[in-house]
Amino acid sequence: VGPAGALSLAGMLSLAGTLAGDSGVQPAGTPLPLDLGHTVPAGGDALSHSRGLDCWEVRKHNSSEWCRFVRSNPDCRLEGGFLDYLDGVFCVFPPQLLPLAVTLYALWLLYLFVILGVTAEKFFCPNLSAISTNLKLSHNVAVFSLTSTLHGVTFLAFGNGAPDVFSAVVAFSDPRTAGLAIGAVFGAGVFVTTVVAGGIAMVKPFTAASRPFLRDAIFYMVAVFLTFMVLYFGRITLGEALGYLGLYVFYVFTVVLCTWIHRRQRGEGPTPPSPWEPEMPTDAEERESSGANSGDYGEEYRPLLPSPESSLRILSTALSPLDHRKWRRKPWYWRLFKVFKVPVELVLLLTVPVVDPDKDDLNWKRPLNCLHIVTSPLLCVLTLKSGTYGLYQIQGVFPVWALVALVGSILATIIFITTSNEQPPKYHCVFAFLGFLASAMWINAAATELVNILRTLGVIFQLSNTVLGLTLLAWGNSIGDTFSDLTMARQGYPRMAFSACFGGIIFNILVGVGLGCLLQMTSSQLVVKLEPDSLLVWILAGALGLSLVFSFVAVPAQCFQLGKAYGLCLILYYLAFLCVALLTEFKVIHLSTA
Repeated sequence: VGPAGALSLAGMLSLAGTLAGDSGVQPAGTPLPLDLGHTVPAGGDALSHSRGLDCWEVRKHNSSEWCRFVRSNPDCRLEGGFLDYLDGVFCVFPPQLLPLAVTLYALWLLYLFVILGVTAEKFFCPNLSAISTNLKLSHNVAVFSLTSTLHGVTFLAFGNGAPDVFSAVVAFSDPRTAGLAIGAVFGAGVFVTTVVAGGIAMVKPFTAASRPFLRDAIFYMVAVFLTFMVLYFGRITLGEALGYLGLYVFYVFTVVLCTWIHRRQRGEGPTPPSPWEPEMPTDAEERESSGANSGDYGEEYRPLLPSPESSLRILSTALSPLDHRKWRRKPWYWRLFKVFKVPVELVLLLTVPVVDPDKDDLNWKRPLNCLHIVTSPLLCVLTLKSGTYGLYQIQGVFPVWALVALVGSILATIIFITTSNEQPPKYHCVFAFLGFLASAMWINAAATELVNILRTLGVIFQLSNTVLGLTLLAWGNSIGDTFSDLTMARQGYPRMAFSACFGGIIFNILVGVGLGCLLQMTSSQLVVKLEPDSLLVWILAGALGLSLVFSFVAVPAQCFQLGKAYGLCLILYYLAFLCVALLTEFKVIHLSTA
């Protein structure tokens, strides 16, 4: 667990560390404020005072003044990212076409979720699997929860957790979007532990594994309680941020210890899967969909007696994200979704290598892997801090990206000359680390755009960051968990899917909040101030805690036998919570000031 977990966390630290610098440095001795509620302030209608106004005030002005207000107000500047969405909607599009701009932004938002899902499923997770294999780690220990994706079974905790954690880190990097992080972490927790868990119980009634459920529920309740206390005191210190990460390490240790004790009780030697870790189906269809370049694009159609292929043929086959024979036997909705995914998959195939330990050749594609030596480092320098480092010119003459491309081309040429198409080199495992880094950079870039566009939608509709986080961001990041867990339940593995509901989100809250706040701290300021000035934040925290307590009491009370009644109660609970949250956002429910 240690090496794989440390590698993933180190990767996220190195990738997201620069984001903390985007939000500016606060004066020494002053806690860094993170506004979680972000209510719309009153007053200050004159455009001349726009520099002191909240960006949410733009819609209170005449439409002819929107562009001037956005461009002159420092609060309207989006930190990081490649596109200025606020400038686009208020300056590029005329006021009459505001609905069109919102529609385009909504479609782009959905596509960003597709990018996050495809990157995590087919590139981030397979490379994490290859790294854990090369480090001689058990997949069960390295990942903690199994499953995920409509096309098969893969790792979940780091894979599905990566978009959530990167989104939280990016949101925490700017005080104006910190509410998105809290809303998304808590909102996804409520959604997964009610709608997804309830859906599993309704689709396939089952008997839950007692010890894993109680262990995960207790750890998650402790994490929620810690976050509640942090919000109550309005600050998080260095020790508390490290405590979040330390609690996750302790959770890892507990999982390893419980697994070891359970196996000791069952006897030494190879052991069958435990009740909450059933063997996974390994038929050709699921092998076909287990990851990029590992069978998804025509593996089952390979000839029995393969003949040597030319490098050009290998390259064209490896870069094809679509298999025509598979296309013909798939339903129309799969084809439609595939059409949207093809551009993303093609760009990812060009920039992210994938190592597959389950294949004889480890997914070695010499021409494509040599191309990755050039494209992957280029991707890293051009996406790091939105390309600032990549576009920097050495001595004002030679750009960094050109130097990276030159060095990469030399290395690619050497590797191409010294290797063959049939046999992977001994150092092929290095490509797994390169692919892990490149896919993490893709996730980080997509998460940055995601947070920026959500903030823009919040400005347009005058919605708080918290409600955007608990709805759009939480739903988008949880959609992969929803479909994969329900699919697993239908396939006859409801225990595994139910365990993933509670096991995976522990990583999200502990690492998301802990790492996000840790990256906000500086050597001169070791306290981050949280400002939950909205009632909605407390409703969100209370709803998550209450749902966990309900399951913690109700599941043992039913002797761990979960059926449709339990699932229906959870779903109704979420609907009631959502109604209360929206009524609070629109001030129908509010605290009396008398």
